[in-house]
Amino acid sequence: MSEPVMKLTKDGHIATITFCDPAGLNLMSSDFVTTLADLQEEISKDNQLRAVIVCSSGAHFSAGVDLALLKTVDARFVKDKLNFLQRTFSRFQEINIPVIAAIKGFCLGGGLELALSCDIRIAAEGATLALPEVKFGLTADQTGTTRLTKLVGIGQAKKLILCTEMIDAAESYRIGLVEYLVKPEELDGKALQLAKRISNLPPSAIRFGKIGVNVAAEGNTYAALMFEQAQSIYCFSTEDKNEAVNAFIEKRKPVFYDR
Repeated sequence: MSEPVMKLTKDGHIATITFCDPAGLNLMSSDFVTTLADLQEEISKDNQLRAVIVCSSGAHFSAGVDLALLKTVDARFVKDKLNFLQRTFSRFQEINIPVIAAIKGFCLGGGLELALSCDIRIAAEGATLALPEVKFGLTADQTGTTRLTKLVGIGQAKKLILCTEMIDAAESYRIGLVEYLVKPEELDGKALQLAKRISNLPPSAIRFGKIGVNVAAEGNTYAALMFEQAQSIYCFSTEDKNEAVNAFIEKRKPVFYDR
């Protein structure tokens, strides 16, 4: 039996997807993507979860697509498979709990596209990020051009994609590609700290906060404001809202039941 390319663990309200390819580069093969899709489906069905961490056990987050697979790809493969690939790479945005990417080593091509689909990115010093697809006569097609442009703006996106620049973690932080920059030994702890912080907040407020930002990012101000009204009506009717206010006034730790 071959070694698994990734594993899912759960601890209380936090799920962790760990890339654990024995070769160390976590190259994206067909098995990698289908396994990821299965784990995403399992997470989406678990109503007890409140945060997800995506990380790797080796030296690298992911060096991108396996070139052995790339050599076999033709237009027919793209026609048949690309919709599934894009849906898998978009799934972390559709899951209604926050997803945190803990990036170290290489985060290239499809690896970066996957990190872009997460809600919060933490990079360890020494990490290298890039979308090098143009070098191979392609361009990022698993949501990369779309999400990168929205995250860092047109100019930075064109610089990274058209010049195939490889940037370090500090530059990634400077341009807003990642939200946190930490020392390598602090990476896992920071990801867990954020996940715990999120999981201790009222679940409905977190869900609506994530969705609200996504709606706003699509650019329709009226739709975003209407969503704010709808989520506010819902949140003001929850027991968790009352518990949050009462606990703050009473100077005690709140307990939330997602009600």
